[in-house]
Amino acid sequence: MKKLSYLAELILFLLFCNTIPLWNVSSLPTAVMVLITVFLSLAFLWILIRREKTEIDNSRLRRMKRGCSQLRLGGFAAAAEIVILTVWFIITEASPLAKTFAVIMPILAVGLVVIAGGIRVASSSKQIKLTDHILMMMMWWFPIVNIFLIRKFYKTARREFIVESDKIELENARAENEICKTKYPVLMVHGIFFRDWQYLNYWGRVPASLKRNGAVIYYGKQQSARAVADCGKEVRDAIMKVLEETGAEKVNIIAHSKGGLDSRYAISCLGMDKYVATLTTINTPHKGCDMVDFLLDKLPDSFAEFLARRYNKIFSKLGDKDPDFLAGVHDLSAIRAKAYDEEMPDSPDVSYRSVMSVMSSAGSASFPLNISYMLIKKLNGANDGLVWEESAKHGSYQLITTPQKRGISHGDVIDLMRENIENYDVREFYVDMVRRLAQEGF
Repeated sequence: MKKLSYLAELILFLLFCNTIPLWNVSSLPTAVMVLITVFLSLAFLWILIRREKTEIDNSRLRRMKRGCSQLRLGGFAAAAEIVILTVWFIITEASPLAKTFAVIMPILAVGLVVIAGGIRVASSSKQIKLTDHILMMMMWWFPIVNIFLIRKFYKTARREFIVESDKIELENARAENEICKTKYPVLMVHGIFFRDWQYLNYWGRVPASLKRNGAVIYYGKQQSARAVADCGKEVRDAIMKVLEETGAEKVNIIAHSKGGLDSRYAISCLGMDKYVATLTTINTPHKGCDMVDFLLDKLPDSFAEFLARRYNKIFSKLGDKDPDFLAGVHDLSAIRAKAYDEEMPDSPDVSYRSVMSVMSSAGSASFPLNISYMLIKKLNGANDGLVWEESAKHGSYQLITTPQKRGISHGDVIDLMRENIENYDVREFYVDMVRRLAQEGF
């Protein structure tokens, strides 16, 4: 039925594009042709402005699907018009003026439909990259290049529509089961150089998926860059606040990057082991980052201090009470990390788990992770752009593997860029992780 509807739309659009050739070859009375022309013009306006129905009640996805349909319609119509007009030019002896308008009319019609589709796609897709938007704005007028850009917009948006529609259907279907409803609430602890902001979630789309599946989510809300001991105290405060608000006996902690070290400190050094059921660290440098030692050794102290002053000033304005860039960086040092296992011994009352992902090449991520990946690759081997694989192992260990060559970077593993990566559903990964916690009684 959908294919028939699309075919009917394509036929109406082609008839409108070829109104002048139709007038030229038709033997129908003028009044009838006028009525047909009016009807086709209204049909064209309908094609431009109509909304498309979807089984998913989501206005953004509806707009995206309609935009994709218009881009596809414009592509098929453009190819068909080349054939139709070529044949018409051969078999008819129309005037040069008629032939000129016969060419101009479909160009304008196809152009308007493509523009309408492009606007819908560009305004609704979250997967089209900023660089592609900029290229489109700069090169929309350039023949051939604009065709490739439009095709890329279409393919990206079409895949996003399919992925997001399937995701919504899946979560709607299992919502009642609350598979992520754990015994203890989940505390998500961010890494260095970021904060927990209300309108820009550090964990991307992950918390929303967890909540839709029954999880109770809280955030560490520690400052973006301070020493592990200082951030550990803030994690401790967050744990106690969660327990007070929920009445729960313990929490499950999921911590990314340096947040894993902050959480270990709170557990081992601040008495939080009796309040933490599980600690799952994601790409955490338990053995430190040799890259940090390398850079601290090579960069002039004056430059490091300059960066620290600028960073501390900026993040003070963004909400940090007392940011300390250098203290945070120094605690990621591989030399400093040698003492962590002794200073922060594991508690027998806490279940420790660790997860790690690796990039397959520098092309797996953009700047600056592509640069740091190459440096860490030389120093340590497989890494995610910031942390090398062996450094992330602590407790039971899982390496995220994907069948494609892209790999998963330090940012990908927390959905930082909200990107739908082929063969890796970051949201489903966390849903499965928390589901297992629930099944294990945590």
